[in-house]
Amino acid sequence: QVQLVESGGQWVQAGDSLRLSCAASGLTFSNHVMGWFRQAPGKEHEFVAAISRSGTSTYYADSVKGRFTISRDNAKNTVYLQMNSLKPGDTAVYHCAARAGDKTWLTKTLTEYDYWGQGTQVTVSS
Repeated sequence: QVQLVESGGQWVQAGDSLRLSCAASGLTFSNHVMGWFRQAPGKEHEFVAAISRSGTSTYYADSVKGRFTISRDNAKNTVYLQMNSLKPGDTAVYHCAARAGDKTWLTKTLTEYDYWGQGTQVTVSS
């Protein structure tokens, strides 16, 4: 059974940095494209970032480009999201997601991801 468990979310002030982690189990992690999405209160899920299986390619939403960095450690079955210069608009529940192993391209489309974690809350105050 595939499990994705996010951690690292907390309350921070605008301008602060935070690193989220997502630990994966039940799958051959290095075979899967990984992504981060977020959902703010009353809003739909929004794509944040994606990373290729090897970690050499990344893809970001315009709203986070230059501030957030996605990375992965395949030896630890973990994907990370480093978030810098946080803004109140970044407040959301952050979810990691994995694509099925035969889907190797990066995408921002929510329905293209097959496995999801429960999420971790990030709150940014002004």
